[in-house]
Amino acid sequence: MPFLLGFHPDDSIVLVALHGAQGRFGDRLRVGIPAREGEWPHLAAQLADSAVHSGARRGRPEGMAVFLCQDPKNGETPNATMERLRPLAQHLRVACGALDVPVLEALCVSAGRWWSYCCPDETCCPPEGTAISRGGTSVLAAAAAYAGITVRGSLREMTARFAPLDGARAVAQVRAFDDAYSHLVPRMLRDGDCETVREETLALAGAALERFRAAPARGDDVTTDAEDDALLGDDEAATIVVGLQDRDTRDRAAEWMEGTEAAPALRLWRALARRCVAPYDGHAAAPLTLAGWVSWATGDQPSARVAFGRALDADPDYTFARLLHQACNRGLDPEPLRRCLREERGKRLERIVVQRRGGGAGTAPKGRPDSATRPATTARSRSRIRTRRSPVPPAGGDPE
Repeated sequence: MPFLLGFHPDDSIVLVALHGAQGRFGDRLRVGIPAREGEWPHLAAQLADSAVHSGARRGRPEGMAVFLCQDPKNGETPNATMERLRPLAQHLRVACGALDVPVLEALCVSAGRWWSYCCPDETCCPPEGTAISRGGTSVLAAAAAYAGITVRGSLREMTARFAPLDGARAVAQVRAFDDAYSHLVPRMLRDGDCETVREETLALAGAALERFRAAPARGDDVTTDAEDDALLGDDEAATIVVGLQDRDTRDRAAEWMEGTEAAPALRLWRALARRCVAPYDGHAAAPLTLAGWVSWATGDQPSARVAFGRALDADPDYTFARLLHQACNRGLDPEPLRRCLREERGKRLERIVVQRRGGGAGTAPKGRPDSATRPATTARSRSRIRTRRSPVPPAGGDPE
């Protein structure tokens, strides 16, 4: 399963669609296990419907495999965890069966062992469970290694890389956000000043990007994350994050997604997401979505899904994250969006060259700014700026 998903799922329900007589793997679906058992029947029905009807490319599955992955809680034994989750497995089996898609196997995975909810043969599936081989020597593991697929640790470990700072660093970061917010948001909502803030934000983010590029990461784990955190100042981070609440600024920052810009950009967006401490945690949706976009654009779909999921946790209504998450989950090619961003960047650079040369054919009449560079009106500016979840009363504006 880690080779199917790209990571070790924990606290997760995983459904795998099976096709054909040999049970060919199809679409995969993963969600967290709700703590309240009263939510299980409704969730099971939703998951079954999504798993059965969402596979438009492969068609309707002939069967389903269910995995319930959760380590023991509150001192319980792994067997007790398996029994506690048995009703959830039954809800999923019933929900899939109601759609004429049988669950061919339902497994509980806990504390390095697995149990079957479907097999009654104790010689095959003993009551104490079966130890999971950690050698990575299965046929699927070998095929995944040959295809260049890597397992990036557990979902918990991947999610922790976006966790906000705590302690004294969080207190200092909140003060920096308070200052940046009170200084920048009125300017972002003021007609004629929004473009200036946009350019300032991108210049500051670009300088940070170059700093990250000049200090290559020595690894890809929480240790290197701490080193990245030291590359950003509190005021600098707050200013960039608040500036990224403007959609045009965020979209231009999304252009740093390939070549030598991709790796330092991903580290920068992760570091900025960790700076989004409460009460500014909702502002993390922008850097988290950018981190997910860079991961997806560079072929790392598991990391992209984690980042997009975290962005939607920060702000469930964040449209950019929702659209990219759906596209990534459907297996779409990110190249059309990459191409669009390249073209926009090229056009903007051409306009800059023309302006520096003193204009030319097709420029706007004297005294009237060209529509491509004219500052947004107040109403438009407000629609592009996110001002939610801040302790400082905004000067107006609607959430995205």
